[in-house]
Amino acid sequence: MGLYNPLLRGSALTQTFCDARTLQGMLDFEAALAAAQGKCGVIPTSAVSIIAGECRADKFDADALAQSAAGAGNLAIPLVKQLTANVKKQQEQAARYVHWGATSQDAIDTGMVLQIREAIAVSETLLIKLIDSLVAQIQRHRHSVMPGRTWMQHALPITFGLKLAGTLDALLRWQERLHQLKPRVLVLQLGGAAGTLASLKVQGKEVTEALARELNLAQADTPWHTQRDRFLEIAGWFAGVSSTLGKFANDFALLMQTEVAEVGEPVAEGRGGSSTMPHKRNPVSCAAVLNAVTRVPGLMATLYASQIQQHERALGGWQAEWETLPELVMLSGGIMQTSLELLNGMQVNTAKMRANLDITHGLIMAESVTLALAKHIGKQPAHHLVEQLCHRALDEHLPLATLLAQHPEVTPHLTGQQINHLLEPEHATGCAEHFIRQVLERAGQQQEHS
Repeated sequence: MGLYNPLLRGSALTQTFCDARTLQGMLDFEAALAAAQGKCGVIPTSAVSIIAGECRADKFDADALAQSAAGAGNLAIPLVKQLTANVKKQQEQAARYVHWGATSQDAIDTGMVLQIREAIAVSETLLIKLIDSLVAQIQRHRHSVMPGRTWMQHALPITFGLKLAGTLDALLRWQERLHQLKPRVLVLQLGGAAGTLASLKVQGKEVTEALARELNLAQADTPWHTQRDRFLEIAGWFAGVSSTLGKFANDFALLMQTEVAEVGEPVAEGRGGSSTMPHKRNPVSCAAVLNAVTRVPGLMATLYASQIQQHERALGGWQAEWETLPELVMLSGGIMQTSLELLNGMQVNTAKMRANLDITHGLIMAESVTLALAKHIGKQPAHHLVEQLCHRALDEHLPLATLLAQHPEVTPHLTGQQINHLLEPEHATGCAEHFIRQVLERAGQQQEHS
C-alpha cells in the first residue's frame, strides 16, 4: 500500500497515523496515567519516572506486537505486557503499577484521540492554505466571464471567480465546524473495565481530572467506550471537506476536456502524460482527488455501522474503527494537499471561456432578451417568442441577434443597439460580484481569527 501513498495520501496526515505514532499515542496515555496517579497518591511517585522512561515507541518491536495482537484481540494488551516487562527490568516494584486501573480500550481510544488532535492541527494549516489560495485566485478571476452550466449544458454567464467562491464559501463553513467540534472530539477516555473506574475506588474522579490535565484533553461526563459519536463527528468533518474538494476537482476536470479547454492543471515535466499518446495532458490531480473521494462514503458507512455497539464494551464495532478512521483521515489529507497544489498552479484560459460563450451564437443570453421584452409584451409571450427564435437560430445556424433584429414583434420595442447590449455576457452576471465580495469579506474575518 505504501506505493500509493504519494498519489493518494501525500500529506503530513499520513505520518500522523504511522505505526510508530499509533504506538506512541498509547504510550503517551500510559505515561500520563502514571503521572496523574502519582500526583493523586494512587501509585508511588518513584514509579512514575521509571514508567514514563519506558514509554517510547522506539523501545518496542512493532512487528512482534502486531503478531501478539492477533491472539490478544487488540494491540494494547501486548503493548502493556511488553511495557510492564521493560519497566520490570528497571525496577520490579514500579512494574506493578503499569496501566493501573485502566483497560486496553482506554489506552487505544485516548491514543487515537491524541493522533486525531495532531491530524486536526495539520488539517487546520492545510485548510488555511487552501482558503488563502482560493482568495488569491478569486481576486484574479472575479471578472473572468464564462458559461454557467446546468444539467451539463450552457445556462447563463457567470464568472470564474464566482465559481471558485462557491468552493471557498463551503471551506469557510468547514473551518467554522472544525473550531466548534474540537471541544467535543478531543476528549479523554478513562473508564476501566466496565466504565465505572471501580479499580480506582474513590479516587477515580481525581485521577481522571489529573490525567486530562496531563494530556490537555477535555473530560467526558461518562466514559464513552460504546458511544462513538465523537469519532463519527470528526470522520464526518474529513468526509465533508473531501466531498467539497471532490466537487471542485470534478468540475475542474470537466472544464479541462478538449472541447472545453477553459482550465488546465499545473504544467510539469512528465505530468499528465500518456504511455501511448504523446499529445495527452490528463487531469491527474483531479483523478487522484476523485479516486480518494470515491472511497470516502464506504469508509463512512463502516463508521456509521460501528455505532451499534454491545452494552459496555463492543464486539467488532469498536475494532472496525481502528483502520477505517485513520484511512479516511489519510485519504482526506491527500485530497487537501493535492487540491492545494492544483489551486496554486492551475492554468486558466480566459480567452477560451469568452469564446465558449459565443458557441451558441447568443443563445446563452436569451433570458436577458426575454426579460427586456417582457416589460413590453408580458412574460409568457416574450418567453414563447424568444424560445421560437432560439430554435430557429439552432436549426438555421443563424445568430440570435440577427433573428431578433428582423422580427416584427421585437423591433418596435428593442433597437439593434439594445439587442446587442442585451446579448453581451459581461452585462449579465447579476450579483456575482456582490456574492464574491461577501465571501471574501468573511474569509478575511475568519483568517484573522485562525
